[in-house]
Amino acid sequence: MKLQYFPKAFASILVTLLIFSASGASAGVSLAGSEGDRRFPPSLNGDPKSPCTKAYKAYVAASGHSAYATTPYSRVVSLYILCGARLNAPSQKVAEELAMKSCQATRAHYKVTNGGGCEIAASK
Repeated sequence: MKLQYFPKAFASILVTLLIFSASGASAGVSLAGSEGDRRFPPSLNGDPKSPCTKAYKAYVAASGHSAYATTPYSRVVSLYILCGARLNAPSQKVAEELAMKSCQATRAHYKVTNGGGCEIAASK
């Protein structure tokens, strides 16, 4: 007795399994376009050429773990906004640490003493 439909059915099932396993393996979650965990809304001046606006847009567009740190803005005290970002880090925690270091280095570079310290505004 010879099974005439078995090879075709077996091939069909095998192809279906290969398609599903291949699509599942490459379906990693991309973080691009996501604002992640927003702790407070970052103050952006709206100028697309501003370094902090560019940094925040790059943070949102980044596909990996990233963070955006900034100084809080207050009309009474702050005349400026300083920021720092780290894109596509190995983990969210590392991204936050490096974004804080970047923001603090910017504060030290400009010798800022008022306006508040750096804080993580968003991370993913």
